[in-house]
Amino acid sequence: MSVYDDHGEELERHEFMMGPERGKLAVALDLLTDALVLVGQHGVYCQSARQPGRPAMDIQIIAKGMTDAKHLIADVMQELKRKRDELKGLEGSN
Repeated sequence: MSVYDDHGEELERHEFMMGPERGKLAVALDLLTDALVLVGQHGVYCQSARQPGRPAMDIQIIAKGMTDAKHLIADVMQELKRKRDELKGLEGSN
């Protein structure tokens, strides 16, 4: 199944509220958040031998990459919103 089949209702809801681009990005953020939760749970059980009390290095790297991806997606969403609001302001002034 594709992401559109697996998350069709969620995509439809977010796209309706935010528009197609931001809606898809919002769902991507939700998926990344869910995956980060699972990685975090796994990190509790897979501890680093070098750094007691911390997740194994591969889990730390995965979590950082996913967190960084979330920040980039959120930045793009804000930029799209800013541009949309700017266009609405230009249309309203005419």
